[in-house]
Amino acid sequence: MSAYANRPLLYLSQHHDAMLCRVLSQRGWKISFASSLQELLALAHSGQPAAALLDVHSGFSDAELESFEPWLAQPQFGWIGIVASRDALSEAARRLLGLYFIDYYTSPFESADLAHSLGHAQGMAQIRPAVRGAAASSRPDGMIGTCAAMQTLFRGIEKVSRWDTPVLISGESGTGKELAAQAIHRASERAQKPFVAVNCAAIPPTLLMSELFGYERGAFTGATKRKPGRIEMAQGGTLFLDEIGDMPLESQTSLLRFLETGRIERLGGTESIEVDVRIISATHVDLDAAIAAERFRGDLYHRLCVLRVRQPPLRERGSDIMLIAEHVLESVRKQSPARIRGFSPTALRAIQQHNWPGNVRELINRIRHAAAMCEDGVIQPADLELATPAEERPKTLAAIREEAEQHAIVEALQRNHERLIDVAAELGISRVTLFRLMRDYKLQVKKGNMGIVCVQGT
Repeated sequence: MSAYANRPLLYLSQHHDAMLCRVLSQRGWKISFASSLQELLALAHSGQPAAALLDVHSGFSDAELESFEPWLAQPQFGWIGIVASRDALSEAARRLLGLYFIDYYTSPFESADLAHSLGHAQGMAQIRPAVRGAAASSRPDGMIGTCAAMQTLFRGIEKVSRWDTPVLISGESGTGKELAAQAIHRASERAQKPFVAVNCAAIPPTLLMSELFGYERGAFTGATKRKPGRIEMAQGGTLFLDEIGDMPLESQTSLLRFLETGRIERLGGTESIEVDVRIISATHVDLDAAIAAERFRGDLYHRLCVLRVRQPPLRERGSDIMLIAEHVLESVRKQSPARIRGFSPTALRAIQQHNWPGNVRELINRIRHAAAMCEDGVIQPADLELATPAEERPKTLAAIREEAEQHAIVEALQRNHERLIDVAAELGISRVTLFRLMRDYKLQVKKGNMGIVCVQGT
């Protein structure tokens, strides 16, 4: 028994079964209880492998179940589910059970059988970190994602990294295109050589040429010594040209010449220098439209876009949004002078409902701001500067009063079969007041086939 004493067990339910807890405790399980995401986030977990039990039908809504997904996906937990019946499972519950659970039990069940399965779940959690760690090491560093769009991106990165040809990464601003470029570089044969990034939109057009190609001493006022350009600095490695769609036309001509010849000349110099680099470019601009508008050279496009990958926007990444949010919050916690407990359930729903036009960059900035502004270490939608989900907005006293008033009139009408004198007497109001309230709430009465019923008008 000593070998099994104090085995960690997380029990997530809105109504914890006292008899089951007693059986599990007698079998050596040390139980941590939680009934909501907020309580789950407040738990101090050691990070050691543990069994975990989720009572799916104890009162959780689909939104609450989905808010648990970052916890369900953590490799240190082996999850077992309890369900009322398989037929009662919603699509969300089925998806989560299929993705993250080792087993599930339908009520009623034998406590001894469940305890045995929890031991198996902890054993699986003990070996899973090594398995997942191996899988993670084969995935591009710094990139998080389990959704289909990201899996497509990872496969694309793996394929293009085998070729030593130019790559164009398309995607909206803030999606992390530079991370994809770095992943391609690290997976290529040039991994041990420099990775040099240039943001073509951040450098003034008058300076872009000198930044790319370098200059000789005396090439212009202030050029007091020779300076190699970014292309030359990337010798043997990878040159990443971010926001290539914003490059001025005159610079595009010089870049095209380098791509065709593999040679550069520093500004103010006459020496032709051979440079061996791989070009990876990225843009949020529709280059086909830019070519049609004569803002981008078609011949340069065909030189840059030999291979192509697409970085998906955050709104297309489903549950990845929560994985990234938890990852960002964990990094913020390490820098925070205060204890950050986590997101409230309402904040999690607000994150899931937001469209994220600024993508991952916007998510990072909002979480950093929220960590500084939140009260008691719990992040609310207002801290993220997001709208509270409609179903979570607190009702005003006037709205509550109107709702109760309307409900009382409807029930009184039904009880008294449209006898308005009796309805007014029961409610303690005059018939004039009753008529006015019925008009305000658009209440009508009509004779149906089964008698007189009350309906709400439009």
